[in-house]
Amino acid sequence: MRRADRVSPTEGLQGPQSGQTRFRPDIEGLRAVAVLAVVLFHAEAPGVGGGFIGVDVFFVISGFLITGMLWREVSGSGTVGLRRFYGARARRLLPASAAVGVVTLIASAALLSPLQVRTVIYDGIASALYVGNMWFVLQNADYFSHSETPSPFQHYWSLGVEEQFYLVWPPMIIGTAWLIRRLRRRTGADETSSVRPYLVILFLVAAVSFAASLALTDAWPPAAFFLMPTRAWQLAAGGVVALTASQWRRLPAPLSAIAGWAGLGVILLTCTLLGTTTPYPGIAALLPALGTALVIGAGCAAPAQGVGRVLGLAPIRAVGRVSYSWYLWHWPVLVLAAPLLEHPLGLAGRLATVVISGVLAVLTLRFIENPLRFAPSVRRSATLSLALGGAATAVAACVGVALLAWAPTPTGHGAPAAALTVTAVRPPAGATMDAYDAAVQHAFAQVQNAVAASAELKAVPSNLEPPLAEAAAESKTMGHDSCARNLFEVAQPECASGDTASTTTVAVVGDSHAAMWNPAFQQIAAQRHWRLEMLNKGFCPLLDLPIISPLLHREYTECEQWRGQIVARLQAERPRLVVLSIARDYGAGTGLVSYDPAWIDGLTRLVQRLRGSGAQVLVLGPTPNPLSVVPICLSDHLDDATACAPPRSTAVNQAGIAAETAATKAGDGQYADLTELFCTADRCPVIVGNTLVYLDSNHVTLEYSRQLAPVIGALADRALAHG
Repeated sequence: MRRADRVSPTEGLQGPQSGQTRFRPDIEGLRAVAVLAVVLFHAEAPGVGGGFIGVDVFFVISGFLITGMLWREVSGSGTVGLRRFYGARARRLLPASAAVGVVTLIASAALLSPLQVRTVIYDGIASALYVGNMWFVLQNADYFSHSETPSPFQHYWSLGVEEQFYLVWPPMIIGTAWLIRRLRRRTGADETSSVRPYLVILFLVAAVSFAASLALTDAWPPAAFFLMPTRAWQLAAGGVVALTASQWRRLPAPLSAIAGWAGLGVILLTCTLLGTTTPYPGIAALLPALGTALVIGAGCAAPAQGVGRVLGLAPIRAVGRVSYSWYLWHWPVLVLAAPLLEHPLGLAGRLATVVISGVLAVLTLRFIENPLRFAPSVRRSATLSLALGGAATAVAACVGVALLAWAPTPTGHGAPAAALTVTAVRPPAGATMDAYDAAVQHAFAQVQNAVAASAELKAVPSNLEPPLAEAAAESKTMGHDSCARNLFEVAQPECASGDTASTTTVAVVGDSHAAMWNPAFQQIAAQRHWRLEMLNKGFCPLLDLPIISPLLHREYTECEQWRGQIVARLQAERPRLVVLSIARDYGAGTGLVSYDPAWIDGLTRLVQRLRGSGAQVLVLGPTPNPLSVVPICLSDHLDDATACAPPRSTAVNQAGIAAETAATKAGDGQYADLTELFCTADRCPVIVGNTLVYLDSNHVTLEYSRQLAPVIGALADRALAHG
């Protein structure tokens, strides 16, 4: 979200001998449209579900202005003054972004929970160094999904794209000029000021970039959305308009007006018609890019006529002038307002943050942007401009590093608690079902006593296992140790453990909620000399229902392929016992609704199909929903763990469990309601003994899984003895 280093936008292309550029009020007004789209989208204002396309508008504008500027310079002098170019960009962009970044870092440290703070500081350091877009790709961040508190730095991804664009574009223009000179010497042709070679390069860049964007939108959406190479085609589109400005100026006035209004109409329509479920950028991103190109191109002919007459109105241009600072401020103000006020924001509150961030933007323009941009001593010296930008960046990064060193690691300081210990009584061979039922009840009772003893726990124990700061790392270990397939993997390798030569094979099948029981089943298989197969794929229930990946924003074909292979494999291998474990938090955006009629019918069909192979089938019921990211919640309530323990009535869907129990029984399988392993009659504590129960908002920790091994083993023994 940036502008050229002039007070006002200027036309991208004049004759090579002319250093003059014309004022473009329409471009300044177009920036207002773009920033309003983004801030209203983030505020979740009605009717602006596609407002995220404002960033695409900025990219095309930037490509137009920067390409035109570089081409004029290279046409006049044969090269580009890189120090002057980068100095101008540095004093224009870096002080404001660094100032907002420092304030955001300090406010985050004051307002967010200790565990969140460390993550946000890393985001801030990456953003200060303008590699935030790459950082968010590595985190597999989803721009459109904020189930947890989003990073207040996530909007800095676009600044990363811009800065990387500035690094690549001038060398590309200089290299093209060098090639032209080489060819001219060989052929004797006079191609000094021709735009054709530059257009060829831009079209080539656009084609490769757009092809990569299309491929990654389907295969890896975060990369397609955040990375500069997959956004370069939009910057190139602006460059093409700049290099063809003379052709745009030849358009008749009526045709130019039609093009401009059509372009603005396309931009506004995409703001309304697109949404967070639209695969993006993909094909859909062509619309705002085309619309922006039409508006800018039409303005080359008549910037003050047609749509330019509206975009050039003083109030709209005033918004455009603060667009960069407003973009910087709007997101952290919106994200941090909720923890400041200690409650979620309604629509009125979110719109209030838009106004507040707008006021901050005006102040930033008045006291930071303009004074540093237009200080005569700084403007005259490229070296001083670069030093100013470098110093601003260094300050922001160093503040992040200092806060990282200062931020305390959240540690429980309550009295040490005793670990949960469960002893199981395994019935002898040939025992009656009553004996197996008694063994299950005995194991459950021990856990129930420990859960009840922990229900009123206040201070987090000093010997908590795992420590709060290490809980997040367990999710990666969980998937690795259980041979779980990731988002894109389809083939399931053999993942046998325990006694691999045993004739008793137990298969644990499902999504990540099956993988989380891996420590328990590993322990059980070793004790009972079973051959254990872990067959798991993240976000992929085994039910034969269509599913949409909320991260990929498309039909999750990899899941459908995987579960088809798994069911066929189970029917061929005929294990003695199949244990099915599935998350029950499927809902909006997935095409699935946990516990609805389709879900219940699908469960019956699946159990019947697995029973058809001769295996016993045990369906593990859901874990309660803690209604928070538990380690983060506890880090903010170290003296009152009950603040993170939800009431049983909201954490447990008793009607859904009853429906699943009946569905499993109808398929001739067995169902294990696990609620009593987590909840008392009133509450579901998130610490039992000295063990942290949840590693996030729904998965149990590896330690709690291990401690429940005797209970899970008793359930598996009973299932094997059944029938």
